[in-house]
Amino acid sequence: MARHAKIPRMSHSVPDADRTARGRLVLVALFVLFFGSALAAGALRFTGWMPAGLRNHGQLLEPPVDLRQARLQLASGEAYPWQPQARIWRIVVVPPASGCDAACTTLAAQLDKVWRLFGHNADHVHVLWLGAAPAGAAQLPEMRVLRDDPGVRASLPGASDPAGVPLYVVDPNGFVILRYAPQSDPAGLRADVARLLKLK
Repeated sequence: MARHAKIPRMSHSVPDADRTARGRLVLVALFVLFFGSALAAGALRFTGWMPAGLRNHGQLLEPPVDLRQARLQLASGEAYPWQPQARIWRIVVVPPASGCDAACTTLAAQLDKVWRLFGHNADHVHVLWLGAAPAGAAQLPEMRVLRDDPGVRASLPGASDPAGVPLYVVDPNGFVILRYAPQSDPAGLRADVARLLKLK
């Protein structure tokens, strides 16, 4: 009678060293993936780095300048109210108090073009010109010519810039949040305000 050969039984009690090592590597990789990316993001945030698409073109004012109590008046003498519920963003132009030259005429034309590029959101942007505006600028639909106000002028950082005419962005509540140096590229202003207009 033939004897059946006994097949040795595999013991499952002894762990497979290679499989254990691979499992540990997977756990380490998952740890690095989740916690490493969080640490990297925190480090970038701490150093102030931001993606180019989210970076402001204008100088962020910290803290913002509070103009809510400023009593702005149009050139006609009427009050210019903030009306936060209307969600109007403002671009404030601060030319020299002594007067404006041909550069201001060019700037008014550039701002008109920027305003028109806002499309259906253009009605939510006013351009406030502090003091005398160049010829024809007052007729632009977005333009609000204000009486010069030394108090407002003094509260705006860098308003008396010898390099030219600075621009400012004011939020719907009356806080000045961005400053643009003289001769700044209007495309940067347009990009910043267009992003702000998307805020609810």
